[in-house]
Amino acid sequence: MSRENTIVRVFDVTRRYRLGEEIVWALHGISLDIFEGEYLSIMGPSGSGKSTLFNMIGALDIPTTGKIEFMSEDLFALPEDKQAWIRCNKIGYIFQTYNLVMVMTALENVALPMILRGEPKAQAHQRATEILERVGLGHRTDHLPSQLSGGQMQRVAIARALANSPSVILADEPTGNLDSKTGEEIILLLKRLQEEQGVTVITATHDVKMLSISDRIAWIRDGKLERLEAREDVKISTGGMSDAE
Repeated sequence: MSRENTIVRVFDVTRRYRLGEEIVWALHGISLDIFEGEYLSIMGPSGSGKSTLFNMIGALDIPTTGKIEFMSEDLFALPEDKQAWIRCNKIGYIFQTYNLVMVMTALENVALPMILRGEPKAQAHQRATEILERVGLGHRTDHLPSQLSGGQMQRVAIARALANSPSVILADEPTGNLDSKTGEEIILLLKRLQEEQGVTVITATHDVKMLSISDRIAWIRDGKLERLEAREDVKISTGGMSDAE
């Protein structure tokens, strides 16, 4: 992790939604620098705003006010086609529900982002095979998602996120649908990929197991950045989840 190189900068970002006659503020002026090559966990209970912040960083939602810079560019000042290019080429997304194409094999799911980018099919399939082997699924390339376990589907989703060699991986509750043992395996896999490839990993989570492998933790509560801590400064209570919630 290099603190000299900031890959994402969040400047006083707010987000409000209208629910019928009610105005709901999901974020209240959050500012945050995220460093190249670090593993940052955004922690907080349901409804805290962590997923909203996650979506802003990934250009999946637009701030009401404030600014987000991605690799020194004002993300939401860019034309939509450039934002789409960043989403395709610079960011890899991993979701709690996997979001795999159910009629495609593991190999085809991983190759899809490369093919959409214009790579020849044979080249995309070769690289997809290599990535699946890297995440421990070299023996499942021809399996459909319905033929895989939850942990295996999440590994396919991770492989797909790596397909276009992104600078940032965004993981939204990546262990949320997994049992404890499988969730721990996925966490360790993400950490290994971060260390080996130097990719920045940003995860929105309430899983306290994520604390032990994060470089820093951003604690979100009621739409505000409550505190930002280095891993060595985090204290987890004997109750487990109390500090995360």
